[in-house]
Amino acid sequence: MSTPLSYLAGRLQPSARAVRVVCLAALVMSVVIVVTGAAVRLTASGLGCPTWPKCTADTLAPTAAMGIHGVIEFTNRMLTYVLCAAVGAAIIAARCRTPWRRSLTRLGWAQFWIVMSNAVIGGITVLTGLNPYTVAVHLLASMALIWVALVTWERSKEGDGRPEPLVARPLVQLSYVLVALTGCLMAAGTVVTGTGKHSGDSSDVPRIPLDYDRVTQFHADFAFVTVGLTLAMIFVLRAVQAPAPARARARDLLVVLLAQGLIGFVQFFNGSPELLVGAHLLGATLVWVAALRIPLALRVRPELPEAPAAADSAGHTAGLVTAG
Repeated sequence: MSTPLSYLAGRLQPSARAVRVVCLAALVMSVVIVVTGAAVRLTASGLGCPTWPKCTADTLAPTAAMGIHGVIEFTNRMLTYVLCAAVGAAIIAARCRTPWRRSLTRLGWAQFWIVMSNAVIGGITVLTGLNPYTVAVHLLASMALIWVALVTWERSKEGDGRPEPLVARPLVQLSYVLVALTGCLMAAGTVVTGTGKHSGDSSDVPRIPLDYDRVTQFHADFAFVTVGLTLAMIFVLRAVQAPAPARARARDLLVVLLAQGLIGFVQFFNGSPELLVGAHLLGATLVWVAALRIPLALRVRPELPEAPAAADSAGHTAGLVTAG
């Protein structure tokens, strides 16, 4: 049965580089939407549009009476459409590429549904008056989107063959533990956010009823453990002469972790100024990306063998050319 995507596939033929570019664009936009969401919270614009999906009960866009907060919140909502466009471009490029890479198409659709789900979560966040628990879920869903977008981009540079490990299985498992620990670090950060002073609006927004200093210390402890495991990963990768890209990615993770830790300490001891909090959230996305890239560098995916029918067709054509 013909579909709009199959129709486009018959008329478009993006290059492999074009597919990689649009997949990277989707990844970049998934990071941008996190940063702009942080800007909404740090400028106390979370309820700039007090309802959802409209900005007010009667208008889609903010009114002049809502001021700059309405503009900031509405702009962040509109950026969701830019993100959808980037994800849509990745889906179309993957579908139109010959041979059709179904795995990339599925990953693209996974991004789309995460975006749609997170838009609903964002709406619930507004309708519940910036409940800190839904704010945390909103951010974690964004991190899930970054995960899938990163995998999509990395897969666009590989083949579709079965993954072939480049190091021993225990080292691959260690990389998974590092990713899981980094995910716990992200989750602990959302608890810090939920107990902190930047609630997202100037009104009386409820906070998570925990001691801020203790929660921050708990988050810092997770960071110390993550740094320690990253150092262990660096030494082990070097000891076993792992591929250079894997060793480089482990070093990248250490660098962004240390920079993130420095920002976090300065932020804590200076009363959490908005600019540093925003930089810390950007750093969180970079830490997450750096951690996820390590296990992806510990295996390769070769190209699938050419389909027999395609090979026979190519051989027949070559024979005709030779005969001619």
